[in-house]
Amino acid sequence: MSQTTFPVIFAGHGSPMMALETTDVTRAFSRLGEQVLKEYGTPKAILMISAHWFTHGTYIQSAAVPKQIYDMYGFPQELYEVKYPVKGSASLTNAVLNLLGKDVSINDAWGIDHGAWTVLLHMFPDASIPVVQLSVNHDLSPQASYELGQKLMSLRESGYLIMGSGNTVHNLREADWSNPGGTAATHRFNDYIIDAVTSGHYEPVIGYTAHRDASYAVPTPDHFLPLLYCLGAAGTDNAVAFNTTCNLGSIAMTGFTFGM
Repeated sequence: MSQTTFPVIFAGHGSPMMALETTDVTRAFSRLGEQVLKEYGTPKAILMISAHWFTHGTYIQSAAVPKQIYDMYGFPQELYEVKYPVKGSASLTNAVLNLLGKDVSINDAWGIDHGAWTVLLHMFPDASIPVVQLSVNHDLSPQASYELGQKLMSLRESGYLIMGSGNTVHNLREADWSNPGGTAATHRFNDYIIDAVTSGHYEPVIGYTAHRDASYAVPTPDHFLPLLYCLGAAGTDNAVAFNTTCNLGSIAMTGFTFGM
């Protein structure tokens, strides 16, 4: 692949405490950020599709300096003092508006949420790359989410990095804080998604609700749909899985790179 075409990255994010930790997962994010900068150069900006901006309709941010959102509760004060002071990108906002047309509107009520900054501060710690968030549209079907991602593909040839942040398995109601790994259902569904994505067979991923463990692994679609946006934007690029670990019983941290 030409180095003028940026890759697509789907990141599995876990507890917000990840922002303060150094683990195998965060070290993988750090290496990934270094690889992007070394092999592709610095992106003009990052389009981030985070599970935590889940809306009726599709929205894009336009703020010159987006606010940092601490959309989590009950954590140590230290976490709420973490700063990731990125700027926005008018050029990226306008490019998305042009690509999606009437299907997107500007909305600056939100900002850069923990699905974004807890990952980005490990990948690009100096916060020098502008970030624009695109919301995850609650009203789109999995197929329509994939197709929206396809419309974003050309951004990669214009110097932009497309990222999604969510989880292949995310069921907080079933979380077991004493379980450092995953349940049998978590592993079955996570392995199913990994096999489909890395083999380039996206139909089983788009049709994930047919899997016997889908209602357990994806009780609500907010954390899964960012992956479908990424699949669409990736086209036919080769996918590689990373951070293929599970924790709390019902969380999978699996991420994917496309075109790297």
